[in-house]
Amino acid sequence: MSPDGQTRGVKVTASNNLYTAILALAFCVVLATTVLVAYKCYSQYGTIFKIP
Repeated sequence: MSPDGQTRGVKVTASNNLYTAILALAFCVVLATTVLVAYKCYSQYGTIFKIP
């Protein structure tokens, strides 16, 4: 057996949590935008999803 093939059991760890922070920030922005749009629709039209 080759020693190159013995990588089983090694956990890959992230060296930086910057990407996780950017992803969390983007998720919060999308969530806040969704809540704002739902609120504005409800306040102006009286319902969120109105089928004409």
